[in-house]
Amino acid sequence: MTRPWIVIGIVCVLGSQPAAAENATAVIAGTEDGSSVTGTAIFGDTPDGLHVVIQVSGVSPGQHGFHIHQYGRCEDAGKAAGGHYNPEGVKHGLLPTDGFTQAHAGDFGNIDIRGDGAGTLELILPGLRVSGGDYTVGGRAVVLHEQVDDFGQPTGNAGGRIGCGVIAITGE
Repeated sequence: MTRPWIVIGIVCVLGSQPAAAENATAVIAGTEDGSSVTGTAIFGDTPDGLHVVIQVSGVSPGQHGFHIHQYGRCEDAGKAAGGHYNPEGVKHGLLPTDGFTQAHAGDFGNIDIRGDGAGTLELILPGLRVSGGDYTVGGRAVVLHEQVDDFGQPTGNAGGRIGCGVIAITGE
């Protein structure tokens, strides 16, 4: 008579396990023929939010806007990626400080590029996930812009798209 209760208890415990964390990678390439822009963006779900590490090279020194765009396509010099990922239809901002009510879900701000043409940006973004949430990045594209994101409206005035990569889910 106790066996069904044991089975029910096991089912309840197994059913309450958290979803597995996922990872994703975008390989960034220049949007124009002969471009030297290369890089990667690595995404991983953590208990604190989406951990993002972006590394690029072959870029002119200074600050360059970096965003997640709506579609996972990089054709047409990156224009096929569409606009910034903005599921809430809010104004442009800086997601890490402004949150989802005051910034696009894809607004990562700027990446600083050193004199040698390389740069790294690392962020933890609460609320974003690789997949399985309200704000998911898997299957979208990352875009590196030619100029600094000045946080002006509607998209930060960061200019053309010089690098692009599709965010591919790689599993756990």
